[in-house]
Amino acid sequence: MSAATTPAWLLPAFVREATAAGSTASEEQIAEAGDRLLRRWENPARRYHGIQHLVELLTRVDELQQETRLPHCVRLAAWYHGAVFASDSASAYAAKGGEDEDASAEFARLELRELGLPVEKIDAVATMVHGLARHAAGTQSTDAAVLSDADLAILAADPQRYKAYLQDVRAEYSAIPDERFMRSRRAIVSKLLARERLYTSPLGATWESQARQNLTAELARLDKALAAMSPADDTA
Repeated sequence: MSAATTPAWLLPAFVREATAAGSTASEEQIAEAGDRLLRRWENPARRYHGIQHLVELLTRVDELQQETRLPHCVRLAAWYHGAVFASDSASAYAAKGGEDEDASAEFARLELRELGLPVEKIDAVATMVHGLARHAAGTQSTDAAVLSDADLAILAADPQRYKAYLQDVRAEYSAIPDERFMRSRRAIVSKLLARERLYTSPLGATWESQARQNLTAELARLDKALAAMSPADDTA
């Protein structure tokens, strides 16, 4: 999804959420902050982690919102969770590629402080964003669990959407050689499958079976592709 197709409702939605969360700034100031965020999400290097991801994440949060305590803060955390992003080869090789949750949490603190949100709301948003670094919401708040589940919801997508997701993620890291990318991706998939639960909110738990089917199938494809790239040494 390109910047040209950014939904018109996104910016007004950000203004509503910030206002509902207690912002004392003017509507114009809030809109300016939202526009700055949108420009970050519209970065063409974000082949998966772009506007479409933000829209899908907000949609999933809406599906789970009855389990939230601070729904406006959860949505603001969704907006800010990928504010800082890198997919260049240097960042990837340094294991610092993708969404930088720690830096994004600090960015959220700075921006929301400027918008006059109450300190406790700012802390809630930043804590949720920071928690996405390991998706370890099980020991955190129900709000954090909802955000984590919504962020991982793509894993439970239908097969065609899951395929498109994988293609977009690969495109984000196009500078990384195939074998290195696949080995890194295999490590991620294996860690996800090793978890007792992918989703920790009651409603999110309904996505567990489909997500595991997608991940298991992906792991099999990766193993097959890697085996083909590294044939057995006949002289061994």
